[in-house]
Amino acid sequence: MLDQTLIRRLKETLKTGIENREVAGANLLLIQEGNEIFYHEDGLADREAKLPIQRDTLFRLYSMTKPVTAVAVMILMERGQIDLFDPVSKFLPGFKNQRVEENGRLIPVDREVNVYDLLSMTSGLVYGGLGMAGRETEALFQEIDRRLLTDSPLSTLEISNRLGQCPLAFQPGSSWAYGTSADVLGAVVEVVSGMRFGQFLQKELFEPLGMKDTGFWLPEEKRIRLAKTYQNDENGDLMLYTGNNLGIVHQMDRDPAFESGGAGLVSTIDDYAKFATMLINQGHFNGVQILQPRTVHYFSSATLHADQQKAFDSWHTLRGHSYGSLMRVMTDCKKAGFLGSPGEYGWDGWLGAYFCNCPQEKLTFLFMIQKKDAGTTALTRKLRNIIFSSLQ
Repeated sequence: MLDQTLIRRLKETLKTGIENREVAGANLLLIQEGNEIFYHEDGLADREAKLPIQRDTLFRLYSMTKPVTAVAVMILMERGQIDLFDPVSKFLPGFKNQRVEENGRLIPVDREVNVYDLLSMTSGLVYGGLGMAGRETEALFQEIDRRLLTDSPLSTLEISNRLGQCPLAFQPGSSWAYGTSADVLGAVVEVVSGMRFGQFLQKELFEPLGMKDTGFWLPEEKRIRLAKTYQNDENGDLMLYTGNNLGIVHQMDRDPAFESGGAGLVSTIDDYAKFATMLINQGHFNGVQILQPRTVHYFSSATLHADQQKAFDSWHTLRGHSYGSLMRVMTDCKKAGFLGSPGEYGWDGWLGAYFCNCPQEKLTFLFMIQKKDAGTTALTRKLRNIIFSSLQ
């Protein structure tokens, strides 16, 4: 267990973040060697209704969905159902005859995008931004959002095939860019497994791990537990945010046609802890072996070569890290902007959900908030630093 000084610092730091309107509320969980060593909740899940954050509060994971998707791919790889060098066009015809933007014009790809490229975000697929690749991807997501609540929403397979027809920002494997690769992997899992992506996750991960509150939508009886999302207003206070983003229905109130492998899951801190603990336990949890130890080691390793790493290093707050299997991996603690551990891995979400696993200390750190454009916040790093400063 943590000593009382550390506990006081954690609680005071979170309370200050709430008082300063950085977040409306949050919960924090630390697990070491399979044992819970700290849990704390503070603030509100719903400011308007004065509902407090609780242990079973549900959070939209956004990009913390990505490591779950990567594990689904590892499961198929272990079973010999997929080769990481399979071209994506083997599963999704939209990835045939792809083009790359180069000096303002489109040219053919040197080679096809493969599954490995998707896992390492070296595919050339982007979320948006400058150039033809960014503009066409943004236009597709605008169409996804327009149709999201209609009778004809775009499906996981339709969206992924359409993404394959968008220009790539660079030749496959030549650089790194954060983008839609994980969404495409969800569609690949659908094709290989012969079931919807959500069904595959339910059968192979959520049911075996006892993740009873994790999925791509919420039945009516659970929606009261879904935290509201907030954003800063012009006065530095918090205001409610209700928009849909990246093809995700914000209310989580319907079974979506698009099960986003990059952003679509909703979960609780305890459910995600089961997933994270399985990984830190070398693929094993509560008598169930999801992945083999060698696979977990591969899954949690950095994979970028020098040119790809150079592009990744432009992400200033992730200095000292590399990337692989849809996660950051700490490679040089001296260069990082916060205290950490060699080989630690994890990711965060657009609304601030955050996790890291530290194999060296057998430690899992989970922090859940719902704040627009949050990612890894200063508050998250402060809480991390309190913990890591105390580790031997």
